[in-house]
Amino acid sequence: MVSKYLLSLLKREGNQEKPTVSKQISTPNETPFASNSTRMAGEERREQILRVAMSLFSNNGFRGTTTKEIAQAAGVSEAMVFRHFATKEDLYAAILDHKACSGGGSFEPELMAADSIKRKDDRGVFESLALGALDYHDQDPEFQRLLLHSALEKHKLAQMFFDEFVLKVYQFLGSYIRERQRDGAITDVDPALIVRSFIGMVMHHSLNNNLWDPKRRLLNISNEAAAKQFTDILLNGITRNSAKRNGKRTRQDSSKNA
Repeated sequence: MVSKYLLSLLKREGNQEKPTVSKQISTPNETPFASNSTRMAGEERREQILRVAMSLFSNNGFRGTTTKEIAQAAGVSEAMVFRHFATKEDLYAAILDHKACSGGGSFEPELMAADSIKRKDDRGVFESLALGALDYHDQDPEFQRLLLHSALEKHKLAQMFFDEFVLKVYQFLGSYIRERQRDGAITDVDPALIVRSFIGMVMHHSLNNNLWDPKRRLLNISNEAAAKQFTDILLNGITRNSAKRNGKRTRQDSSKNA
């Protein structure tokens, strides 16, 4: 999956002349990676700068990280950073693309739940999404910290992530919930509220495991078990026979409205 940000960046890079970039910051003797005299290929250098930037942003925040620091940590000149990322916005967009594409470790909810959605397997839909999200954040807690920094600092990356990811999850999962409500399988509750309740359980558990309680003193269960039990709570509630009562109430309400 390639976002509109990456496409626009690639198009601009294809038409961009090197002198235009070098005018932004003129640094003599643009030496490659300081600890290694071997010159990297352009794409390798870009990936290296990107990884360094993500690490610094996730640890120090966006306001606490400068392009000069990124360049120093990557062992390149600041002009080299701007050669690959003409503006900071390009760098932020590249971070999202790196995470959205397979090379950055992909988490694509629509594809992950596609088979279950076709079968109208409610448990399969929610359980697969919960497990996928938990596994993804376990493998990449750095990106989770980076998103928290961006939200707290009201940074552009937070809005970009919201537009490119969060809204799409609400839209596609909300659409599925509305379809299942028409089928009579899910109670008549605002789909956005159901999506938020589901994401809230999953993300709070993930944040606890990765940031606040990495030793898992409060709750030490596997991601598989967590995904299953969160799905149980979402679909069945926490009181005895709640699913049957909710189903009965929905049918009564439907008959009254008929």
